[in-house]
Amino acid sequence: MAEVTLLHNPRCSTSRSALELVEAAGLETEVVRYLSSPLTAKELRALISTLEDPVTDLVRRDATFASLGLRDDDVATPDQVVAVLVEHPKLMQRPVLVKGDRAIIGRPKERVPAFLAE
Repeated sequence: MAEVTLLHNPRCSTSRSALELVEAAGLETEVVRYLSSPLTAKELRALISTLEDPVTDLVRRDATFASLGLRDDDVATPDQVVAVLVEHPKLMQRPVLVKGDRAIIGRPKERVPAFLAE
């Protein structure tokens, strides 16, 4: 069983940095490329239950978010976040790190070392 699960987008520099930090820490890692293997609603709910950040922060507010006509009110609750991310996995914030029964969004990347050390 991996010590850390990294929800990873290899095209994202912050996500790549998190992977490097996990590897440098010598932790056994499961890398989940969530764009090619999107999380199910059940998996997202499990992630949200351990997330230390506000659930709404799990959704990226980028050009895709705007082009879909989404607003902050559309991702204000866990159910809304799950629905949006199941339909649009590209909107998931990255990286997300899971260690034991805790999860964080690895932004800014300076959060990652402290999380890994705990």
